[in-house]
Amino acid sequence: MKDLDVEGVTLRKGTEADAVCGVVPGRVARPKDTKALGRLLTAARATGATVTPRGGGTALDWGSPPRSLDLMVDTSALSWIDHNAGDLVVEVGAGTPLAELRRTLADAGQRLSYDPLRVGGTVGGALATGVSGPRRLLAGGLRDLVIGMTLVRADGVVARSGGRVVKNVAGYDLAKLHTGGYGTLGVIASAAFRLHPLPPAVRVVSVPLRSREGTERALADLRATTVVPAAVELDRDRLCVVLEGTAEGLVPRVEETLRALGEEGAEVAEELPEDWGLLPTEGTLARVLAPPAELPGLACDLDADVRRYGSVPAGTLYLAFAPGTPADVVEKRLAAIRRVPDRTAVLLRAEPHVREAGVDSWGEVPGLSLMRAVKDSFDPDHRLSPGRFAGGI
Repeated sequence: MKDLDVEGVTLRKGTEADAVCGVVPGRVARPKDTKALGRLLTAARATGATVTPRGGGTALDWGSPPRSLDLMVDTSALSWIDHNAGDLVVEVGAGTPLAELRRTLADAGQRLSYDPLRVGGTVGGALATGVSGPRRLLAGGLRDLVIGMTLVRADGVVARSGGRVVKNVAGYDLAKLHTGGYGTLGVIASAAFRLHPLPPAVRVVSVPLRSREGTERALADLRATTVVPAAVELDRDRLCVVLEGTAEGLVPRVEETLRALGEEGAEVAEELPEDWGLLPTEGTLARVLAPPAELPGLACDLDADVRRYGSVPAGTLYLAFAPGTPADVVEKRLAAIRRVPDRTAVLLRAEPHVREAGVDSWGEVPGLSLMRAVKDSFDPDHRLSPGRFAGGI
């Protein structure tokens, strides 16, 4: 791997701690900036090396194992924040920790309306996995907040789309392709986001998750109100409604929410819990997409041994299987969900014994032929995170 010694890049041997779904990289490279990243990928192309990027390393066990991993690109040095508070815009290096970005924006009374699902993640990692948290209800998913992106292609060329103004429409919307792509189309170097002001006050109204009929009725009553929640979330065995606004304005909205959900067992908090939106870090984890109207029933029908989290309006439910759950139990659960029309189930994280048993992580993937054509166009040699995405992409 001497041919990968390029200016501005530190190189070391990969270890077990660097493993991606159990696959240890041959080398780990840390470029100091975007130009060095471009030189590194140019050299990797010349040697035919397979490449997978890494941010904070919190999702290295997500997705499918790469078929080959010669070089891991550590983006931690690509950490910087350029905040234009007046325009509610920020540009951020891919290696920037989300916690650091959150603190910087909060000091200016602003936020990126994104709830991290993992502790210790980076901006690039959040974009690469593409999974958004509870408050996507009002602001949209993370991909909807991106107004510009800089990335490095498989051949080392630096490409940019969008810009640093909200109404910019220059170029192709590459951000939509790369968000959720697990690094299979390119390595994200930086991104620009639109921001929102921090709300003056927050209230979290929660009630126990009841029967299918009771939960569906409560949600129907909530939709019939004038309340505009920031999130409607299933958090384990409780139904949570997040309201944002002024302290005075929240008083009647909380009362209206309580009337809709029912006051038995209800709790009202003035701030989000510390673990808000965070998914379990152990065990097998699946994401289910279903029509929003069907989500409460699906959640209520699950056995008690499967913990559930998810955004009701977004039709997204996360199933957390206890560590050590047998592979056949996971497989049967996913198969039962996939048999129902308009429902999909994807394994975000599979324990080694589940992966080794050959449990299908993705199920049927609509548009797979188009996805493969896009992969062929962006990475014709299939060297970027090969096999990490659906259909072996």
